[in-house]
Amino acid sequence: MLIILGGLPGVGKTTVARRVAESLFATHLRIDTIEQAIWDANVSPHDDLKPVGYMVASRLATDNLRLGRIVIGDAVNSIEETRQAWRRAADLANVEFVQIELFCSDEATHRNRIESRESDIENLELPDWAKVRARHYEPWKNVDLIIDTSQSDIETASRQIIDLVNIRLGRHTV
Repeated sequence: MLIILGGLPGVGKTTVARRVAESLFATHLRIDTIEQAIWDANVSPHDDLKPVGYMVASRLATDNLRLGRIVIGDAVNSIEETRQAWRRAADLANVEFVQIELFCSDEATHRNRIESRESDIENLELPDWAKVRARHYEPWKNVDLIIDTSQSDIETASRQIIDLVNIRLGRHTV
């Protein structure tokens, strides 16, 4: 099972992804980690690495899915092309996928999250509020679950995802 997460920076994707990964013993593939590793390998910071990071992540997803792992793709996934790359990874491994969009409807809360967070990835420069607001973000089609993280705490959001995955996998939920 591939769990495709998306949403603007600061909505809680990584926090939720980590909680879900711990609960489901899933592999967590975080685009920020992959892209920063590529930049740290002395690739020019002016190069557009977005396609490279997503390509690496989707290939790693396919490898892990073929091993029978549950994989979480943690990325902004702002355009249909990146979402399609994740779906293709699931198709290549012949497994199901779920698409989950996280967002924060409370602008003040979202802004506070952006302005107060610190990176846990060495050398990663987090986007400021202006960059988040200016980011191109296409509406999702055929999303399985939408979570407003201004209305759901981490536990509730994680539980919703875990329950959806368990239902799709035919597992009994508690």
